[in-house]
Amino acid sequence: MAIHRFHPTHYYPTIGSHEPVLRIAGGDSVITTTIDAWGQDLHGNQVGPRPNPQTGPFYVEDAEPGDTLVMHIDHLTPNRDNGFCKTVLAPNVVDPESVADLPGEAPVADWHIDRANGIATLRSPETRLGAFTVPLAPMLGCFGVAPEDGQAISTATSGEFGGNMDYRGFVAGVTVYFPVFVPGALLHLGDGHAAQGDGEILGTGIETSLDVQFTVHVLKGKQAGWPRGENAEYLFTAGNARPLDQALQHATTEMVRWLLQDYALDALSANILLGQCVEYDIANVFDPAYTVVCKMPKRHLTGLTPRGSA
Repeated sequence: MAIHRFHPTHYYPTIGSHEPVLRIAGGDSVITTTIDAWGQDLHGNQVGPRPNPQTGPFYVEDAEPGDTLVMHIDHLTPNRDNGFCKTVLAPNVVDPESVADLPGEAPVADWHIDRANGIATLRSPETRLGAFTVPLAPMLGCFGVAPEDGQAISTATSGEFGGNMDYRGFVAGVTVYFPVFVPGALLHLGDGHAAQGDGEILGTGIETSLDVQFTVHVLKGKQAGWPRGENAEYLFTAGNARPLDQALQHATTEMVRWLLQDYALDALSANILLGQCVEYDIANVFDPAYTVVCKMPKRHLTGLTPRGSA
């Protein structure tokens, strides 16, 4: 088990089978940085392409198609004192007859990121909110593994491989599981947000650059169908598609698969459990593929021992 410090010099606006920047082994950790969604680094310099430029990819030794890559998000910290966001709701999140009521030309908002006190404060434009503050909740908006068949897919969207899911639950302390489609998995990460509401309904969170640490493992011979995650309280699965009901279907199907695989439940038990205890988050309704997250509180799994977890 090793700790690698990686300083990126170039970034990709696609997730795919790019030349790896670093080879790491299961159990290794990486300390690195990401730039913001518009390609700006911690100094505000334009160093990468839009949209959502990715650090990586990282080649994970022993990861092969049919396996699962496990990524534990150890730390996420904004590494500069400013961020930005759009200021108008996406037209698709309001009634069609209300689209004309949305503001027309609108400025990009500037936020002060106070890392010491854990808050972001709106600096401009001037609004009736005044010096509005939100708590920092740093997250990765776009990350994942290379898709199959040599594809390189835009970081504007998402799929089975992960991608631009914009789920506010992808924070430090979470473990994420990705299906492996190519040798080495080729893990990419970027699009840091200092904070964001559900759905990314402005088309951004508070976009900023991040210091990141993550640790990887490989589950051999066991493949998820869609991205999975867990924290102290929940198992969760992410479905990425449009329309929204298809994203929900993918997420729910993946949760059923997980419960059957790892928790010794039969189909009837899993269906009853989900029917009474499932929770859903609308993670993203802005991007070409929407993201819905299906959540199962771990308290309902007491006594059911998971098999094959990292």
